Amino acid sequence: MDMGLHQKTALVTGSTKGIGKAIAFELAREGVHVLVNGRNNSEVEATVNELKTKYPETSPKHATADLVNIKQREALFEKYPHVDILVNNMGIYELMQYEDVDDEIWDKYFRTNVLAANGLSKFYLPKMLNNQFGRIIFIASEEAVMPSGQMPQYCMTKTMLLSLSKSLSKLTIGTEVTVNTIMPGPTLSENVQQIIEGLYPDEELSFLEKEKRFMMTNLPQSEIQRFIKPVEIGRLAAFVCSPYASAFKGSPIRMDGGMIPTIY
Repeated sequence: MDMGLHQKTALVTGSTKGIGKAIAFELAREGVHVLVNGRNNSEVEATVNELKTKYPETSPKHATADLVNIKQREALFEKYPHVDILVNNMGIYELMQYEDVDDEIWDKYFRTNVLAANGLSKFYLPKMLNNQFGRIIFIASEEAVMPSGQMPQYCMTKTMLLSLSKSLSKLTIGTEVTVNTIMPGPTLSENVQQIIEGLYPDEELSFLEKEKRFMMTNLPQSEIQRFIKPVEIGRLAAFVCSPYASAFKGSPIRMDGGMIPTIY
């Protein structure tokens, strides 16, 4: 299905690996020119080259920056003053006990997972409104509405993104600009795959067997009993960015594999 995004420009934050990279590739598949972001320039360059090789009809570009740093964010705005699509994917997470989360950590998570995304949205949203088209997506988590208790500092920021998304959506009434949040469940990022591969070292199990055992033991509430593939989230994001998804406004869009109980 052609998503109607050919020749659009998208900034995908944290797009050198994981969910962000998958979104970047799925947008490029639709003919979108992707601005690849990360703090490590060599990783950004490698991703840009991958995109150029796989989708030569697009023009991916470097958008290397530490988006938590206001000066680097402003330099990015000067270099790329217009985008049609903004995917706020960048974020940090870590398993932590509540009593170990001090004020410095709360501040770090707030600045990284919320304020950086807010700064980008505040700059690009008015331009999208002027151009009568735009898409802003925040990547949250099922932890935003169903905290496990294992990452309180992370869950707080993801809940904030749901609120921010709805607030910004109110500014787009009657326009072809949308602001939405995608809430993935447990996803098979590179880091997660390495962790699963390292489990059960004394047993001769395939990755799929290790994954299944891990899910049954640790995430029995998952209805798919596997990790979500980044490409699945990438395809969803591409659709939400498309003109066909214009009725999604301020929506928390769940892709959690059945992790969250449905309340009618």
